[in-house]
Amino acid sequence: MKFENITGSIVAMITPYHGDGSVNFEVLTRLLERQIQAGTSAILTLGTTGEYSTMTHEEDATVVAHTLKVVDGRVPVIVGSGSNSTATQLEKSIEYQNMGADALLLIAPYYNKANPEGMYRHFASAADAVHIPCLLYNVPGRTGCSIPVSVVERLAKHPNICGIKEASGDMSYAMKVARLVGPDFALWSGNDDLTVPLLSVGASGVISVFANVMPAMCRQIVEDYLSGKQAQAAAKQLKYLELINDLFLEVNPIPVKAAMNMMGLNAGPLRLPLCEMDAGHAAKLKNSLQEAGLL
Repeated sequence: MKFENITGSIVAMITPYHGDGSVNFEVLTRLLERQIQAGTSAILTLGTTGEYSTMTHEEDATVVAHTLKVVDGRVPVIVGSGSNSTATQLEKSIEYQNMGADALLLIAPYYNKANPEGMYRHFASAADAVHIPCLLYNVPGRTGCSIPVSVVERLAKHPNICGIKEASGDMSYAMKVARLVGPDFALWSGNDDLTVPLLSVGASGVISVFANVMPAMCRQIVEDYLSGKQAQAAAKQLKYLELINDLFLEVNPIPVKAAMNMMGLNAGPLRLPLCEMDAGHAAKLKNSLQEAGLL
């Protein structure tokens, strides 16, 4: 399925685990079907929310294979192939392309960071090696570095780089990146609380944690905005803003997995170094879920 030019809500999928920490493929199947039935525009697997950083390469590949099998071409599947090692990113990008991924998500090189030229080469090397679309992923709160706007501008001209997931929370940065939006380069909100603001400057939609909890509502917010119902979209975002914010009371995906477990969706435990929520935070999150009519 072609990924280019889609709009809407892309879910950043969690990875459900059994109590022993192994991947729960039965629950993963149910969660994928839930997303598709809710009208999710695309599935992102092995993103930050999917805890890929604590999974082995073999587990990564099995989750990708299972996701592709279940989705079966009904919506595009984006796979996070990023790494702070450019060589590893290149290897995984080619592997996931060959498995059938529709697009790739490439993260900025965390820990070692890189100067602007190194940052450019890090992304371009993967985009040069594959023929499926690549999305940049700017999330400095995780990586310790932001992709310079000048580098985004260069990469936006690459024929195989189709957009950016912008998750800095910095509207000034996002506005500068928004000037690069065009037929071949899309801006995606990576922050659920900024979906409507980024839509207002030309974003195509959101790559969402919130969509794990309320997939149909997340989709509707974007659809309303893009169909000219901006006031309705803003009202919906504001209505659920407390719940959205509470999904980030602690580092993602701790709260969203807690919320899904409260809702009976059986997301399971986290992998260390992530662990269960503080009791006070969990109580606040539960209250927000109740107010949203989810419990």
